[in-house]
Amino acid sequence: MGDVTRLSIFPLGGALLFPRMQLPLHIFEPRYRALVSDAMARDRRIGMIQPKGEGDPPPLFDIGCAGRIAHVEALDDGRYNIVLEGLAKFRLIRELDVTTPFRQIEAELEPDLAADALPLATRSALEEESRRYAEAQGYAVDWNAVSRLDDESLVNGIAQIAPFDIAAKQALLESPDLATRTELVIQLMQFFGRHAGDLDDPVTLQ
Repeated sequence: MGDVTRLSIFPLGGALLFPRMQLPLHIFEPRYRALVSDAMARDRRIGMIQPKGEGDPPPLFDIGCAGRIAHVEALDDGRYNIVLEGLAKFRLIRELDVTTPFRQIEAELEPDLAADALPLATRSALEEESRRYAEAQGYAVDWNAVSRLDDESLVNGIAQIAPFDIAAKQALLESPDLATRTELVIQLMQFFGRHAGDLDDPVTLQ
């Protein structure tokens, strides 16, 4: 069992945070501006979690990631630019009945296990598929910088920035270990890469 804690949450589809990774966010909605100022006055923690479907408020997936505001820039008009640093994944226990404009939950923080290094063959398959995918999408990538990234940063970085759908992103977040997430990232790049540019028939795994 992990620690049970109260978290203020920012439900945002397509935005993934992983432990030890960073996520830049531009905060402009009044309720999330209130969330940031509240977090800054307390423990600087925010829970990132994806909404699951429509609704007001929309239902939430069970797994998210808690982050700490590592950098904040307060703009003159009340908006914020922040950088969240991932602390630990969490499992949603229940949503709390609150009067704040932002939602709050009770969550169980998962123990953060150090990632094992990937086998060399897996790493090389990942880099090869990344090149193919980036080319298909028309991305310009500094491959020298990519080759210097550690396995965890590379895999989780792709999971964060690749334009996969919400269901795919959630599957990556919920992968139990780095090896499993790597295999899934490779499969997703192959799947979405094959359908790149086919706008009449948008690709989705949902």
